[in-house]
Amino acid sequence: MKPWLELYPDTLPKTLDYDRKPVQQYLTDAAQNYPDKTAIHFMGKELTYRELYKSSLRMATYLRTLDIKKGDRVAIMLPNSPQAVISYYGILYAGAIVVQTNPLYTERELEYQMKDSGAKAIIGLDILYPRIMKVIGNTELQHVIVTAVKDYLPFPKNVIYPFIQKRDTGLVVKVKHEGNQHLFKEIMTRTSPKEVPLEFDFDKDLALLQYTGGTTGNPKGVMLTHKNLIANATACDAWLYKMKKGEEKILGVLPLFHVYGMTTVLILGVMQGYEMILLPKFDAETTLKTIHKQRPTLFPGAPTIYIGLMNHPDIKKYDLSSIESCISGSAPLPVEVQERFEKSTGGKLVEGFGLTETSPVTHANFLWDRERVKGSIGVPWPDTDAMIVSTENGEPLAPGEVGEIAVKGPQVMQGYWNMPEETEQTLKDGWLFTGDLGYMDEKGYFYVVDRKKDMIIAGGFNIYPREIEEVLYEHPSVQEVVVAGVPDVYRGETVKAYVVLKEGENVTEQQLDEFARKHLAAFKVPRIYEFRDELPKTAVGKILRRNLVDEEKRKMDQEEKLG
Repeated sequence: MKPWLELYPDTLPKTLDYDRKPVQQYLTDAAQNYPDKTAIHFMGKELTYRELYKSSLRMATYLRTLDIKKGDRVAIMLPNSPQAVISYYGILYAGAIVVQTNPLYTERELEYQMKDSGAKAIIGLDILYPRIMKVIGNTELQHVIVTAVKDYLPFPKNVIYPFIQKRDTGLVVKVKHEGNQHLFKEIMTRTSPKEVPLEFDFDKDLALLQYTGGTTGNPKGVMLTHKNLIANATACDAWLYKMKKGEEKILGVLPLFHVYGMTTVLILGVMQGYEMILLPKFDAETTLKTIHKQRPTLFPGAPTIYIGLMNHPDIKKYDLSSIESCISGSAPLPVEVQERFEKSTGGKLVEGFGLTETSPVTHANFLWDRERVKGSIGVPWPDTDAMIVSTENGEPLAPGEVGEIAVKGPQVMQGYWNMPEETEQTLKDGWLFTGDLGYMDEKGYFYVVDRKKDMIIAGGFNIYPREIEEVLYEHPSVQEVVVAGVPDVYRGETVKAYVVLKEGENVTEQQLDEFARKHLAAFKVPRIYEFRDELPKTAVGKILRRNLVDEEKRKMDQEEKLG
């Protein structure tokens, strides 16, 4: 029984046909269908689909000369840039598996991921080269391909940028194109583009090893096949049924090394022949200027991105009216942020839901033609099944009852790389147990109340941080907030709110407490407030609640030692 299917408008198919072809084939198709159309706009530099296709084939050809074979892993450690896109498709054209690596990784994190994945080569930025070389001896890495941001900047930015980089990082890295060190620029000028046919199993062949954030324990390599990624991008296209193939512009501010940015910008963009406007990192002012000037129509993002834009002091100077549709992911979207963004742009912003393990989207609210329920993650996407199960015995629960969200569909991963036990715990009879607590209403709309591991148990009460965060976001002085359970001798845990105020605003703990008590039962009201200039976040903008809890525990341990 799937009550949500009754909600689907006629223009949205309940089941989809999937082209059984590998991810890179869509770039081949786009180069044939839109050869002279702009594929990438990057800080003034543009590449057509023909140029992107040929550059990706050059990378594939070169990788083969390095003895990269089908099934080998090749890592990408790059910010959003033409090189990141060329590398991604080049690796796939070579028949290899992409290992996306966060450029912010420390040596320890980088070494772990390279050892775990067994990557044979890595493509990285020049300023990351010293970090890579420090760990290479402890890994199976045989080759390092180096590029610089300036390689794909237009004149005069390409001349000025190295001076800015030296000022900001203090690094001037010089790498020669010899031995196991290779220059991206040299590869592009010296290598001929050639597409070599490869045998592919659409259902089983891996396209990607995507590592989870690793907020608890070591990150896990999520195995995603060509089918997983194509199924999710196809469903994303179906959900955006008013968008026109070959005509839209998509803003790529979400990191492409994160599965959400990869699916909703990189794969969907190429699949539909869209222009991808790439920004190497999120900066509110740069993003506003880019929207004003480049006029993107699609803007997938995360709540912290939309919050950053809405709270920019000069937002009214910019015309944001080109934005037509946005799906927010990676974290809960506060209702107040959604309403302000829609008012500023005239476009639609809805909340979606997913995980790295689901390529990543499973649910979203309707953008058009149907009721959009505030506070809900919406309904399952086509061909996706979902249910709420008891955390005690795994039995399905009735509408309105809170339990763990389980999902099933063509986008669900094959398992965790080299982790059979963890795979068995998470995947059962095709169902992925998400670790998120939620419920479904009578109509079929789903709601997340919190991560199972983030639920606070204080004085015997189950308290969900998201509910408290939603209330505090409504306070006019609050820009960002995260709520966590911190150790408490008497109650077991107590509720603490970490708050970032809007620029120029001033509010006291007492004032926030009075505000919270008007909207929450007494046991849910935070007992402690801590004001901060910023909150710890992942590269995609997800607030790291666990980091704050760990910090709190370290403080307590220190106090006990001193006491």
